[in-house]
Amino acid sequence: MKTLISKPEDLTPQTPWRDTKWAWIGEEELIDHQTKGRLCAAALLPFQNQKPDWEGFTTSIRWMQAAADHYNVELVVVLNADTGYIFNLDDALYAEVLRRFRAEFPDAKFIAGVTARGAQGDTTFKAERYRPLLDIVQQHENCEVMLMASPRLDALEAVARRDAYYEIAEWLVRPGIVHALEPAFVPWATPFGPWLLWQLAQHPKFVGGKISTLDEPHFLYWAAMMRDLGLDFVPHSGDDFGIATAIKLGLPLLIGAAVSAAPLICAAKDMWLHDDSPRKKFTTGTGRCDTRVYKIFEALQSLEDQVFRLDASMSASAYKHSTAHVLHELGLITAPETHPACRDRRAADEAARMVEAMRRPKRMAERLGIPF
Repeated sequence: MKTLISKPEDLTPQTPWRDTKWAWIGEEELIDHQTKGRLCAAALLPFQNQKPDWEGFTTSIRWMQAAADHYNVELVVVLNADTGYIFNLDDALYAEVLRRFRAEFPDAKFIAGVTARGAQGDTTFKAERYRPLLDIVQQHENCEVMLMASPRLDALEAVARRDAYYEIAEWLVRPGIVHALEPAFVPWATPFGPWLLWQLAQHPKFVGGKISTLDEPHFLYWAAMMRDLGLDFVPHSGDDFGIATAIKLGLPLLIGAAVSAAPLICAAKDMWLHDDSPRKKFTTGTGRCDTRVYKIFEALQSLEDQVFRLDASMSASAYKHSTAHVLHELGLITAPETHPACRDRRAADEAARMVEAMRRPKRMAERLGIPF
């Protein structure tokens, strides 16, 4: 039988996950019916006539907040991430999104995405490329900063990559969240190995990390490792194709899917809990979870599998356009437009496809009394 690494001190920068015990711990061993993890919803920045639809922006956030309040779920809005077109925003519009959010929601915590600015011609990684957006975000209180993946950062070997994150952290005055992707999302992405995750999880300025995967269950690896080692670092699932796993593990979601399925996600978070959980809003009277939650898992996933479906290039990047169609169909935004500079767009029949995709989730919501 193969001997698996179980102590972080035995890890090297080259250790693959499959050589560790944390890669072999199943979801069923991590189940948590007591903890209602927060929902970090990546807000869509809607557009009308090629300009930001600020009323729709606010309305869609209030819609998500209403669902969260109904089910006693902590909602943290994620601004200026991929769903908010961070890669298409100039610094002025980036800052305006934050100002408008804070004006409308003065007491709400938010997470803001930051990435490298002006790095297109660089031949090496330069940490200072993250500084402009960091400076904009950190003018605000009650927020966290998500250090988003970027090509030069992800190209670094493990030790250099750790040092790069530590260098960026020198400028952090707000809590930081690190961010990892698989190549299924962008071809240059490289997810964290176990040594790098362990190194980042120990940094006092990093409170957690987001991992988005399609091909390998890195979120389970992260969850197993953090729970086993008792580290004060919270894995956030960024996998819009596997929402139920984070709910079952009592861990946060950090996803754009909440923009189109917030009521179902919030309902599922509450239904999954046992009656003796202090965060349970609607008890079953049996002490157990509401087993109808499994059908909610299926319904919300059927919607998100369409919103985040892969195109011929195996990319889900056009999910932002699908999300705009969902919000438009729900009457929350005026037009199903994308950012005018965004090339990730669906075909002309997308409105009809999203109406079809919403039929089952709406039916389940109606049957279970979920305000949708």
